[in-house]
Amino acid sequence: MITKRPAVAAGFLLPSIVIYGLLLLYPLFSGLWLSLTDSRGGPRSAFVGAEQYVRMASDSEVWRALGVTLAYALIVVVLQNLLGLLFARALYHRPRIRKVVSVLIMLPTLVAPVMASLIFSAIYAPEGALNSLLRAVGLDGFTRIWLGDPQTALWAIALVNIWMFAGYSAAIFLAGYLALPADVLEAADLDGASGWRRFRAIEWPLLAPALTVNITLALIGSLKVFEFPLIMTNGGPAGATTTLTMLIYRKVFGNAGEFAYGVTIAVLLLAVVVVCSTAVTAVLRRREEGMGI
Repeated sequence: MITKRPAVAAGFLLPSIVIYGLLLLYPLFSGLWLSLTDSRGGPRSAFVGAEQYVRMASDSEVWRALGVTLAYALIVVVLQNLLGLLFARALYHRPRIRKVVSVLIMLPTLVAPVMASLIFSAIYAPEGALNSLLRAVGLDGFTRIWLGDPQTALWAIALVNIWMFAGYSAAIFLAGYLALPADVLEAADLDGASGWRRFRAIEWPLLAPALTVNITLALIGSLKVFEFPLIMTNGGPAGATTTLTMLIYRKVFGNAGEFAYGVTIAVLLLAVVVVCSTAVTAVLRRREEGMGI
């Protein structure tokens, strides 16, 4: 029974409000304030207004890192959800192996990002498993220094992210498949709809909520990627994998006197995550409404 006494309700809400304020609001506003100062990470700082933001606006290093971050997010969001959808559809139509395979494809999510980075760094090494396999099947011309080539480094790192979380996306899509209305599927069977026609006309529209969740989660996670480029390439080669999080790390912890500037770049990253995720979610929700879901 819901209480009608405001004081009692406030008493129950107070612990949550305090925790929310300490863990989210306080760091957020502290960061915004620091971005308006010349703080070097110590107790003393002076207010400089928008000076850090003016510097950031003309900093080509920041905008290049932003471009790398957005490109990485695009690769991960598209390929991770495509693979997740293919896995989910295959499992939905194969109920006998569904439980076992569902567990197996989720196993990579249990691997720590640091461990996954180290494993794939060894695989991508010049004499690693990938190049050795290509040579073994006679495809020597396709061998690369995967993490040392600006053309392939970002893709190589993105594939590790996709390997880890494609199973997670598949689980969400599979939940959407299992929630498909039985009467609609029976009507489709009676009409003779199958294969691509059935997927395009029935399954894909009804999977809209699962698609919204998957794209939003993959987008937020990929925009904030840090461990993979840090461990696998340290932002190289030639800045090809330097994301905004990598740049923030370098400014805050690596360059004396640039603590406040690093925080300013973190504010930019926060804005990018909020704007992109909000815009994408709004578009996908509007699509759901247009389908009557």
